Amino acid sequence: MIKGVLTASVVGILLMGCQGGQGGQGGPGGPQPITEAEVNEAQKVWADGIVAIGTAYSNSGDYKALAAEHVDTLYGYDEGTVLFKPTKAATDQFRLTEDEALSYFVGGSVDEDKGFALQPWTAVRFENADIIIDTDSAVAMGNYYFKDAKTGKEVKVEYTFGYVRGADGNLLINVHHSALPYRETN
Repeated sequence: MIKGVLTASVVGILLMGCQGGQGGQGGPGGPQPITEAEVNEAQKVWADGIVAIGTAYSNSGDYKALAAEHVDTLYGYDEGTVLFKPTKAATDQFRLTEDEALSYFVGGSVDEDKGFALQPWTAVRFENADIIIDTDSAVAMGNYYFKDAKTGKEVKVEYTFGYVRGADGNLLINVHHSALPYRETN
């Protein structure tokens, strides 16, 4: 069921970008420009995926397969370079491969990774400061809030996400930078 929700959301993104049945590829002039609505939908799909992974983990479901689908479907590792700097990464700060990204979300190949998506979170919401769209790419920056399933408290995290349109017309993340807000220490 969770996989179906992710798949349905991705199909929705594809359909939003379609023109004349071209699967988001546009007509003879090239790819369809990325829209703000597509960026907002991609953020919702990402957020729902993080919650679904944690829910699957809590319910002894196949959270690893769900996380692998999440990374493979939403990140552009199969099509080019992805720059990923996760929130809770100190020793190995960057996740430049699909395997390293998966490790960040559910643990695995990077020793410091404990599985960010396994918290679990009951909700994730994005608040964009703004979105820059440059026809074939987009960048969104703002804060996103993760609601902890155990405490009910929200954790505020700063983000920058970059998006490109994949060969199939789907938006893919090619930049993901997250950080906890600065706290002055005396």
